[in-house]
Amino acid sequence: MDITHFDDLLLAARAQPRPQRLLFVFAAAVLPDGATAAQRAAFAAGEGGALEPLMCVDKSPAELQDFAALVQESCQFGRDWHIVFAAAVDGRDSASADAPLQRMVEAIRGGRLAGLLPLDRDGRAVALGGG
Repeated sequence: MDITHFDDLLLAARAQPRPQRLLFVFAAAVLPDGATAAQRAAFAAGEGGALEPLMCVDKSPAELQDFAALVQESCQFGRDWHIVFAAAVDGRDSASADAPLQRMVEAIRGGRLAGLLPLDRDGRAVALGGG
């Protein structure tokens, strides 16, 4: 299945024979310390920067109505995010998601994005450089 939107991810997770936990790490683009003038200019133009994980959550597919509900829930934390990374793991409860969520956070900090689904604020899958 080609996942191009959050809805595709939700459908795929619901179709799995084993219970799934959907993992989400919300991140913001930030200008790294020591950025050059060229990097600062590119960042001001909406390019470049680094991804800083801000918050994370896991949900069962049954707990998610749609992407708008996930976005609304994220707004309760008062952190302005630019992209959310999604992944799925087998499991029924949040305890089974703790370690994978931490690995996702560290992978994002390290720029290792392979295996993660980046979604924009509209729930559309986006292509990112690196990884």
